[in-house]
Amino acid sequence: MRRNYPFLILILLLLLILFGSSSASNADEPAISPIEKNFLSNIRQVTSGMVKAGEGYFSPDGKQIIYQAVPQEYPFYQIYTQPLSGGKPKLVSTGRGRTTCSSFSPDGKKILFASSHLDPRMDETEAAERKQQEADKASGVRRRYKWDFDPYSEIFEADLDGHILRRLTDAKGYDAEGAWSKDGKVIAFCSSRDGDADIYVMNADGGEVRQLTDAPGYDGGPFTSPDGKWVVFRSDRKSPEHLQLYVIGIDGKNEQALTDDDKSVHWGPYWHPSQPYIIWSGADHSDPSARPNYDLWLAKYEIKDGKFTLGKRHRVTDAAGGDVLPVFSPDGKKLMWTSTRTEDYQSQLFIADFRLPE
Repeated sequence: MRRNYPFLILILLLLLILFGSSSASNADEPAISPIEKNFLSNIRQVTSGMVKAGEGYFSPDGKQIIYQAVPQEYPFYQIYTQPLSGGKPKLVSTGRGRTTCSSFSPDGKKILFASSHLDPRMDETEAAERKQQEADKASGVRRRYKWDFDPYSEIFEADLDGHILRRLTDAKGYDAEGAWSKDGKVIAFCSSRDGDADIYVMNADGGEVRQLTDAPGYDGGPFTSPDGKWVVFRSDRKSPEHLQLYVIGIDGKNEQALTDDDKSVHWGPYWHPSQPYIIWSGADHSDPSARPNYDLWLAKYEIKDGKFTLGKRHRVTDAAGGDVLPVFSPDGKKLMWTSTRTEDYQSQLFIADFRLPE
């Protein structure tokens, strides 16, 4: 009987290895909640190696992304492109100043981004930020996210290698948050040239600038609808920093609030490329002592007699981290967003296969 023990032990070890390997493999897979399973599958992180990264957009062929990230050696966001098939990030901004809101042109031959690299006191600006970050690190303070409306931010057009081809804005104040229309003829953007941040549109060459909104407070993050007739944006006109979703006609008419929640914040809206849906990020702010958790939300819209309305809201994510700035791939089959569902709770870009509600 004793001679059978090694054989039994070998069988037990093999079973342990098989079942242990299976368990380890399952543990490595990112958990998808029942809510997220309704819309998402194959969730994966696509940026790493940066202090943080976010606000990514797809190239027209869906094979590359462009995004902003804070590199290890510099205190401000810079703009990078990266192939989704694998490969290292490629710096396409100047390497200095604050940058944001990048995108590929509809023909895929150029890029757009905002940058403050022309700041005449850049050395002082960088030194002040480095000093602040060092002080925060020493004290263990994690600053609440707050975007800097840098008065030296301007919008630039560049080639795919980052060589600047054209400066598109040249007004006093903050010019940023630009995005091409689907046909590439118009750029919607945010500007503080009239004293506070409003929505403007201009021709792709920077000419014929037209103001669309003129309300107190911040109007920003504009995107033109796939049919070119509407601009969706975020605004805190009713209460400072309490953002809500709005739309306005490309002609500046028929402005409407899409959300009007006293207890919730809604921002970062984006159009589905082919179906009448808008996706955005929202959070409950009813408890001032609690840290709000931002999730992605989706709703179908309807336009009738110039009236734009949102239908039933669908919750797309419910992770224990912030999910913001969602964008669809050109074919609508993938969703990319900025999330803090990372081990260090710093923001990175995530992509998932996406399906609309039935």
